[in-house]
Amino acid sequence: MRFAALVSSDSWYLRDLQRAAGSAHEVVPATFEELTSPLGDGRTRVCSGDHDLCDFDAVIVRTMPPGSLEQVVFRMDLLGRLEAAGTPVVNPPRAIEAAVDKYLTTAKLQQAGLPVPKTVVCQTVDDAMTAFEQLGQDVVLKPIFGGEGRGITRLSDEALALRAFSMLTQLGSVIYMQQFIEHEGFDDRVLIVGQHALAIRRRSAGDWRTNVSRGARAEAVDLDSESIEMAKQAAAVIGAPVAGVDLLTGRDGRRYLLEVNGVPGWKALAGTLKVDVAKLVLDYVASII
Repeated sequence: MRFAALVSSDSWYLRDLQRAAGSAHEVVPATFEELTSPLGDGRTRVCSGDHDLCDFDAVIVRTMPPGSLEQVVFRMDLLGRLEAAGTPVVNPPRAIEAAVDKYLTTAKLQQAGLPVPKTVVCQTVDDAMTAFEQLGQDVVLKPIFGGEGRGITRLSDEALALRAFSMLTQLGSVIYMQQFIEHEGFDDRVLIVGQHALAIRRRSAGDWRTNVSRGARAEAVDLDSESIEMAKQAAAVIGAPVAGVDLLTGRDGRRYLLEVNGVPGWKALAGTLKVDVAKLVLDYVASII
């Protein structure tokens, strides 16, 4: 089968997918920046460079680059047109739209009855300071879009919080904050690929953030069935058959769902567990065609 992979030009994940494909499949790189859509000839065409993505058996989304509002909306529109024309897209565009938006993800998880930290999302300094008080003056401030721990700040000082909220409102940003959950220096990442669930624990000795990209150590972990089921439910709520779900255990023993990543990395997980995740992904994509 022929798969198009929307990736960055120097992507490790492209090389890993091509390795796993072997002679069974062909994985061809494409980029969001080169997406075009000719109209007027009565048929759906979504192109990237010299390739019409409608000619592939499926499209695998392996990056979500930043862009202007117009660019992001246009790119998601094209993924939607591909899917409507019968080309499977993994993950589906609606799942990517939900997962990339922390507010929408958290709201959907809460609506499904899944445990999330106390969260307030607002747009003014006054509302943010009120929320800061309500959340115990110890919060985690996150960009509503973004991942890998970038832009995440813990605020427990009123003056610093005021400065941070003022700066964000001046930039036209939405203020997304969660109550800080006291924990033991680790969280768990569950990678969902179809019916498969693989888990690692990410432990950080010197930082409350537990992202591997920020120096946390990944280790194998045997999670209980309840935690695995919670991760599967979270991925299903977002509509992402391939998802990275972050679970945090507080010092009180309660489990919280932090995020659902719709374009999850697996480099650290594959290396830690010695599992060919790229092959699992390709096998799943092939199974839905």
